[in-house]
Amino acid sequence: MLQRFLGTTDYATTFAAMQAFTAQRNAQTADELWLCEHSPVFTQGLAGKAAHLLGASAIPTVQSDRGGQITYHGPGQVVAYPLLNLHRLGIFVKEYVYRLESAAIATLAHYGITGHRVMGAPGIYVRLQAPFDHAVLAKGDAQAPDFTGLGKIAALGVKVTRGYSYHGLSLNVATDLQAFTRINPCGYAGLATVNMQSFGVAVSSGEVTQVLAGKIAARFAPVQALV
Repeated sequence: MLQRFLGTTDYATTFAAMQAFTAQRNAQTADELWLCEHSPVFTQGLAGKAAHLLGASAIPTVQSDRGGQITYHGPGQVVAYPLLNLHRLGIFVKEYVYRLESAAIATLAHYGITGHRVMGAPGIYVRLQAPFDHAVLAKGDAQAPDFTGLGKIAALGVKVTRGYSYHGLSLNVATDLQAFTRINPCGYAGLATVNMQSFGVAVSSGEVTQVLAGKIAARFAPVQALV
């Protein structure tokens, strides 16, 4: 998997580049992983509702073709876009999402933070009062996700077409959390949003980018045939 570190990029430009790469690729095209930070932007998923943007803002909103509702991207947030051939890897979308979430959990664990999945709500969450506690969450209800005592630290929004993935994962390192108060994050009113800095983890987004890239690459490495 070729890793490309893009630095700070414009969301709309990167989105168009992902679409173009995916449209022209074929069964022989090598997989790539793009990593970046974005200039401040709200992005709206295919099923997104305008009501989840809470009033006018100087931050632009871009309509995307990923799944999910509205989220925010900005400096201090690591964004990973795996451009993968899922057919070649032999996995389906559910497994792809699981592995991507697993990479985020492993990255947080590298810094001592315990990330959790919440049933029915893609992304990774952290206990606000016990971010380093390893106790598992209660199983929950997929129809009514329970965010009690939790803050969202990583968001997922993916797109798969013809077996090729694009869009991906964002992880809050030292993001301006004030921007999230202008939206219902991922469509959930009142959902707290946190970053690694919230829990006293002072680390650069550049360092986290390197760690996250390694965790993602390890989880999507092709399985070698036994001989």
